[in-house]
Amino acid sequence: MISAGDFRNGITIELDNNIYQIIEFQHVKPGKGAAFVRTKLKNIKSGGVVEKTFRPTEKCPQARIDRKDMQYLYSDGDLYNFMDVETYEQIALNKDAIGDALKFVKENEMCKVCSHNGSVFAVEPPLFVELEITDTEPGFKGDTATGASKPATVETGALVYVPLFVNQGDKIKIDTRTGEYLSRV
Repeated sequence: MISAGDFRNGITIELDNNIYQIIEFQHVKPGKGAAFVRTKLKNIKSGGVVEKTFRPTEKCPQARIDRKDMQYLYSDGDLYNFMDVETYEQIALNKDAIGDALKFVKENEMCKVCSHNGSVFAVEPPLFVELEITDTEPGFKGDTATGASKPATVETGALVYVPLFVNQGDKIKIDTRTGEYLSRV
């Protein structure tokens, strides 16, 4: 059990038969009346965000989230197959559980599979990936004064905006959290 006075960003709690992650919290001490903790909670299964206030002495059970490194093998229609590299056990997850997490992930790369009480609810890709550009328009010399960017398709099929000097066939580094171009490799 964790009391509301000990809340921190990123902590997961069980509340109303759901699992929430604390996105934001604020201890409020009004001039008149009792103190309280105002929070923004994200439902980790549905993705919805709710705001809730707690008394500092209220207690919630802390949810145990298991993050396991697994290798992304391949996709088969709406199923995505992962393998535990220690036990070689394979699991197949449907598109609903994964969402856009594998937009920048190639086959045979490592991901973190998040589960609670054995049920998988999310897949976390690596923070940074290196991918090759398969399609983009050529940039023109002297067209970089404004810091302009152009759309480019990477080998996983995702669309990324890159600077004008990046060409087809270049390998680039991408931040998977934001989908932004970081650098050429």
